[in-house]
Amino acid sequence: MELTFGAAVIVGLLGSSHCIGMCGGIVGALNMGIAGNPGSRPASRFVYQLAYNLGRISSYLLVGLLAGSLGAGLAKLGVNPITGKLFASGFIIALGLYLTNWWRGLAVLEKIGLKLWCHIQPLGQRLFPITSPPQAFLLGTLWGWLPCGLVYATVAWSLTTANALDAALLMLGFGLGTLPAMLLVGSAFNYLRDWVRSPPIRTSAGILIIAFGLYSGISGLSRPHHQHHTDLSSTVLQQSGETLLTRVPAIFRSVS
Repeated sequence: MELTFGAAVIVGLLGSSHCIGMCGGIVGALNMGIAGNPGSRPASRFVYQLAYNLGRISSYLLVGLLAGSLGAGLAKLGVNPITGKLFASGFIIALGLYLTNWWRGLAVLEKIGLKLWCHIQPLGQRLFPITSPPQAFLLGTLWGWLPCGLVYATVAWSLTTANALDAALLMLGFGLGTLPAMLLVGSAFNYLRDWVRSPPIRTSAGILIIAFGLYSGISGLSRPHHQHHTDLSSTVLQQSGETLLTRVPAIFRSVS
């Protein structure tokens, strides 16, 4: 699971360009909604921003638990693991294409997610003004349900773990990967927004994610082939060992 967790962190880091462009304005609105205007004090602002983001990541953990449980159920029903692997790889490639603006297919999922968000958003509005970090944390748990193609692609990836805990850890890694950018955006949104929206940055990040998706899919296809040869070799060695063991007594008898 260590490799998957690390890969999820990297995907979160590379996808941060999308996070800043999509959620940067939300972070600014959240900061303006803090009662008493602690934004004038950097330390206080950081505590509130950290609370927001920890709440957001906790919602990713919950989604990961649900996705992993669903994946485990599908595995028990006999769904081929290779199919799940290719499914997740396809979503990761789609994410890279989405970031590069070469194909906007994930935008369709975001429109579908808006139907759920319409019911969640009013709950968040009731939390304003923000008077304490715990309240900011609670608002962050709602913020984590904001429709986002980047999140949806990672959730599809977590399905393939077929384990609730592993899926939650994968979503945690993704959330931690987005954390540095989201903490910075609260202080330097205007600068970072223009920087991450530049075509070279988005294209570079998208190409790297596409490459990872291709690698993940190819490795998923080659692993069963490798496993077949490994099992075959083990069977041959076992049979050869058993043959030698049956011949040893006969050899001793011929010598005697």
